[in-house]
Amino acid sequence: MTTAQTQELDVQPTPLALLLLGREADPKSERGVECPGDLPSPSDPDLVARARAAKEKLGDKVFVLGHHYQRDEVIQFADVTGDSFKLARDAAARPEAEYIVFCGVHFMAESADILTSDDQKVVLPDLAAGCSMADMATAEQVAECWDVLTEAGVAEQVVPVSYMNSSADIKAFTGKHGGTICTSSNAQRALEWAFRQGEKVLFLPDQHLGRNTAVRDMGMSLDDCVVYNPHKPNGGLTVEELRAAKMILWRGHCSVHGRFSLDSVNDVRERIPGVNVLVHPECRHEVVAAADHVGSTEYIIKALEAAPAGSKWAIGTELNLVRRLANRFAPEDKEIVFLDKTVCFCSTMNRIDLPHLVWALESLAEGNLVNRIEVDKETEAFAKLALERMLALP
Repeated sequence: MTTAQTQELDVQPTPLALLLLGREADPKSERGVECPGDLPSPSDPDLVARARAAKEKLGDKVFVLGHHYQRDEVIQFADVTGDSFKLARDAAARPEAEYIVFCGVHFMAESADILTSDDQKVVLPDLAAGCSMADMATAEQVAECWDVLTEAGVAEQVVPVSYMNSSADIKAFTGKHGGTICTSSNAQRALEWAFRQGEKVLFLPDQHLGRNTAVRDMGMSLDDCVVYNPHKPNGGLTVEELRAAKMILWRGHCSVHGRFSLDSVNDVRERIPGVNVLVHPECRHEVVAAADHVGSTEYIIKALEAAPAGSKWAIGTELNLVRRLANRFAPEDKEIVFLDKTVCFCSTMNRIDLPHLVWALESLAEGNLVNRIEVDKETEAFAKLALERMLALP
C-alpha cells in the first residue's frame, strides 16, 4: 500500500510501528532510538583512521570501555574489555577521564554513570543499544508485583535480588526494598546473603540465572521456584504458590542464551567426540544441567586460558566472544566452536558499530557532548545502595 493510499484511508501508524521504524521511543523501555547527527557511512574506508585520530585528539579525556560481546571492529578501540560490572568499576577508577564512552548497552552505561563521579560524562554511541532482558522488567511492573506480594501477605519475607543486567530503576527498587545486586559470578553469594535477611527471594529479571543458582549451586528443588509473569493477573500465581515458594523468579531471559537447547548440547557431542560443553548460567536449566562447565563470561575466558592444548570446547554464549576466543586460542591447537548451529549475535549489543563509535568520538573531539547517559539523583542513590550491598558481600 502506498503512502497516498494510506493517507486516503486515514490510517495512522501505531506507536509500535513507529518504534520499529526507529521514529519513536518507548517511554516504558530503558532504550531510546534517537541518534542526532549524521553518521559516517559504514562503507567509509577511513573509519578506522578517523576513530584513531579522534581518540588520539581526546587523549586522557576519554576512556573507552568494550564489553566482551562487542564486535572486533569496536573492541580494537577499547582501553579495557570485560563484563558490565567490571567495566563500570574500571570507569570509576579513572577519575581523570572526562568522557566515558561505553561500548555496550544502556543498562551498562547507567551503571557506569552511577559509579563514576559527577564530573564524568558517560556516552553510549547508539541510544538504541538496549537489552531485551532488562526491558522485560519495568519499574511499573515490579511495583505492581510488590503490591501482589503485599496482598498475599509475603512481602515482609521477601528480599529482592536483581541481576546486574537490569535498568537503574530496577536497581533502585532493589536498594529501596533492602535487596542487593548480583552478577553471574557472585549470584550464589548474593542469594545466600538474601536468605539470611528473609525467607524468600524475588529474583529479577533473569529467571534462568536465578533458577540455576538456586537449584544447581544451592541444592534447592525446582518446586521451590515459581515464575512471576508480569503480563498475567497476579503474575499468574496463586496466593498459595507465593506463600510456598522460596524463589520467585521474574519471567525474563536473555535473548541470546535462551536460544540454546538440550538438542544443541546433544548435537555437538555427536559431532565432536570428547568435546567439553561450557555454557553461561543465563542458559536454560536443562542446558546447564547437561553441560560440563558453567560460568560467567570471565569464567569462560579463564577456563579456556587454562585448557590444555588439543582440547575441544563448545561454548554457549554470545557469538562475537566465541569467535574471538576461537581465533585467540587456535595457535594453541584448542578447538573452540559455537554451541548452536544457528548464528546468535546479541542484536542490541551489535548496534554499537564503527560508524556510531566514530561519530561519538569525533563529536566529543569537537566539543559536542552526545548521547549522554545520566541517572537522576534519587534513582542513583538507591541503586548505589544496592550495588554497595553487593560489594560488601562476604
